[in-house]
Parts: sequence; C-alpha cells; structure tokens
Amino acid sequence: MERHLGHDCVRVRLAGGLVALVTVDVGPRVIFLGEPGEENLFAELPDRTLDGPAGPFRLLGGHRLWTAPEVPARTYLPDDAPCRWDTADGRVMVTAPDDGSGLERALGLRPVDDGIEIEHRVTNVASRPIEVASWAITQLPVGGLAILPLPPSGPSAFEASHSLVLWPYTRLDDPRISFASDHAVMSATPGAEPIKVGSAPGSGRLGYLRAGRLFLKQAAVPEPPIPDRGAASQVYSEAEFLELETLGRLRSLGPGESTGHTETWMVLEVEGLADAVGQVVG
Repeated sequence: MERHLGHDCVRVRLAGGLVALVTVDVGPRVIFLGEPGEENLFAELPDRTLDGPAGPFRLLGGHRLWTAPEVPARTYLPDDAPCRWDTADGRVMVTAPDDGSGLERALGLRPVDDGIEIEHRVTNVASRPIEVASWAITQLPVGGLAILPLPPSGPSAFEASHSLVLWPYTRLDDPRISFASDHAVMSATPGAEPIKVGSAPGSGRLGYLRAGRLFLKQAAVPEPPIPDRGAASQVYSEAEFLELETLGRLRSLGPGESTGHTETWMVLEVEGLADAVGQVVG
C-alpha cells in the first residue's frame, strides 16, 4: 500500500519499469501510470469536481469506470467510499460499494506482455432491472495530440456504413481537430473550450501522443446497441485535460447480472505523429 495525491493505492508492476497505482480508499481510479518517481502519464485533477445530486463528484484524474448513458442523477454520484480489493491469478481487483445508483463497479488490472489489461465490470445490486453500459474514461494532461481512427473508405454501396458522432458544443471548424482518410487528430490545448467527437461503431483503438510517448488503448468493439449514437470510441478535450473513452454494449441488467468490457494499454516510444498514427490506426 502506498499514497498518491493523498489517497491509499495498490501498486501494480508492469513491463518496462512502469507501475500503475489504483486507489482503494475512494474510486476506484487508476490514478498513476508511469515510472516510479517520474512524471505521471495521466492527468492529476485533485480539485476538479462536478455538481452531483448528493454532493460533488471528484474527478481526481487518471482512469475511471463510469456508466452510460450519462445521467447526472446516477453518473455524478460521489464515489468517495472505501473499496474492497483482492489479488488472485496475477490480477488486482478493486470493487466499489453501491454509490446509491444500484450499481457496483469494479476495475481489474492484470499485467500482460507489453502493457496492462484493464477489466471493467458493472453489476446490478438493486432489486429492479437497470439499463446500462460500461464506460471507461482515461484522463490525460493537455499538451498532446489524440488519435481517433475512422473506418477506411471502401467500395461503393447504397447503405451508410459508419458515422462521425458530434456533441452540441463541438464545431467542425474548430482548429484543434483535423481529419485524414482513416483518422482524426485532436490537439489538447490548455485553457480551451470543450470539444468531443466519436466514431461509430469505432475501431476500439485510441491513442494520445505527448512528449514523444504514445499511450495506446484498445478494446473490442461491442455489438449494438451502443450509447451515444453507436460511438464506442470517443475523444473529449477541454481546458485542463483530454479524455480517451470506450463504451461497452447497452444492456438491461436484472438483479445480480453484470456487464462490462476490457481494455489493453501500452506505452510506446514513437518518432513523431506519423509513427504514432501508424501504431494506432494500423
């Protein structure tokens, strides 16, 4: 057990000298990813909050498990209670108690060959059905470039094949975003207004390039239905952070049933944006 940003954390050792720290007194959050004593690859946001129905929801930064669709009365409930955790078969599993939504959320971390596998699990602990999808959000510091793969062009067909999903505050003429034939690049600019785009159904791969290092995460693309008009891969940026987000399948969970999805993370040294795009889109 160790402390980071004032929170009790469990350490998970990864390949290449990297470590991940997972909070167990709140959250859970993967609140640190990097080399011990070096810069955190994740955003640190100890003072940022959202107005929730039962008090402020603290972002903290790092990686968290939310549930979609985004309903503030459920999504913004504080997760400040201690979690239970255990280790088995090389995996650390951290489970939060019900926050009042009728849902129990758990993060499982397991080192793999070149990175880490993150299991996201949501369980209905209420006595009624709940429609929900797992929603995995990674917050990263501004000053870098996010890469969102888009479906490549194909032969002519009569039916539409994919979508670019926009939020009400997103402008296509925003200079922070540019499009190529098979990907979009979004710059995370300090102090900027919010912008968000999603790819439907998405490739399941997202990347963030900053200071010569690429954070790459990948998840299987779920079967429909998927919240947010089918956008299983999403990128959001604002003044203090950028988010890489993946979604699971929207399901009606009966009491005791679970849903979720798994991401795999890698941290790669790359030689510029073209190399990073090749890693993410390829």
